[in-house]
Amino acid sequence: QVQLVESGGGLVQAGGSLRLSCAASGSILSINAPGWHRQVPGKQRELVAAITSGGSTNYADSVKGRFTISRDNAKNTVYLQMNSLKPEDTAVYYCNADIRAYSGVGNIYYTRNYWGQGTQVTVSS
Repeated sequence: QVQLVESGGGLVQAGGSLRLSCAASGSILSINAPGWHRQVPGKQRELVAAITSGGSTNYADSVKGRFTISRDNAKNTVYLQMNSLKPEDTAVYYCNADIRAYSGVGNIYYTRNYWGQGTQVTVSS
């Protein structure tokens, strides 16, 4: 059973930093195009940052220069370093990825899109 579990959220003052982690578990063969998204009540979920297998990254304009996405393939973990946090960064942050995994049956693998359960980030002014 593949799972994505986020951690590292919390309450921080404006200007502070947090580091989010997204750990994938299960019989994983590869993790493709993982990304971080965020959502506030009443608004659509938005992409914050994404990273390719080759290490290329892209960011929402609102976080460029402040957030950094990275990955540790050996640990099946993706990180989001968030610096210079602003109250408008307050949201639930979700990890998302296409994961290729072993089905547990014969020689069958599958690829599926997964979301984590989310972690709350609150930035006070």
